[in-house]
Amino acid sequence: MIRVVCKAKLKPGVDIEEYLNLAREVVKETRKEKGCIMYTLNEDINDSSILTNIEEWVDEEALNQHNKSEHVLNIVPKLRELRESTEINLYREVKY
Repeated sequence: MIRVVCKAKLKPGVDIEEYLNLAREVVKETRKEKGCIMYTLNEDINDSSILTNIEEWVDEEALNQHNKSEHVLNIVPKLRELRESTEINLYREVKY
């Protein structure tokens, strides 16, 4: 299983609802994808301009296919334009 944490900080003055409407479309379409276990959009409790996607995928191939999907290719560039910064981290669970 692969986990992804994608933290975005919106640019000052960005209409958060505009960002959320685009992001909700990505969430809706992504949840339909084969290999998607979980895909959520989360708002920072102390700063509403920080939004984080937390994702779980069955494997790297499913994540790679997601990154090539139509909704990612069409909507994510629009989201990037509204962000001041983005940090993406990929994780595998440590076996114990």
